Amino acid sequence: MTAPRDKAFPVSWDQFHRDARALAWRLASSGPFDAIVAITRGGLVPAAIVARELDVRMIETVCVASYHDYKTQGGLKVLKTVARDVARLDEGARVLIVDDLVDTGATAKIVREMLPRAHFATVYAKPLGRPMVDTFITEVSQDTWIYFPWDMGLAFQPPIAKDGA
Repeated sequence: MTAPRDKAFPVSWDQFHRDARALAWRLASSGPFDAIVAITRGGLVPAAIVARELDVRMIETVCVASYHDYKTQGGLKVLKTVARDVARLDEGARVLIVDDLVDTGATAKIVREMLPRAHFATVYAKPLGRPMVDTFITEVSQDTWIYFPWDMGLAFQPPIAKDGA
C-alpha cells in the first residue's frame, strides 16, 4: 500500500477571477458592507474583485504571516492590525473580511478575534478551517495544495498517471 500523496489544485487567473466573482455574487445578499478587510497577501486579489463587484470603496488590510516557505505553515505573526476607524465599523457588523483560502483556520481565528461581528468570506475552504468562515465558493480536501496564479508560471505538467508512478 502506498502512502497518500498531496493533491495539487492549480488555479489559473481566469478561474480565480470567475471564483472571486462568484464569491461576490454570493455575498451580494449579505451586504451592504461599509468596508472590506483583506488578509494579506492572499486576500488582496479576491478583495479587489469583490470590492469592485459590490461597489465597496473602503479597503483595509490585516497582515498575518503564517506560511514561511510556501509549503509549511509555521507560527502565526500579526504584522499589521486593522485600522481603528475600520475596526469601529465592526460594531455595526458591516465589515467583510476576505481571504483567498481558509486552511487550518488558525489565521481566521486571529482575525475573527479582531473583528468578531464581521462577515468572513474566502474563495476556497479546507475542512479544518471551514467552520471559521461564513461564505466560501469551493471546498477542497485538507491534503490538497492550491497553486494560486500569482505563485505560478507556465510550465509543462506531466500526466497524472505518470506523476510519481
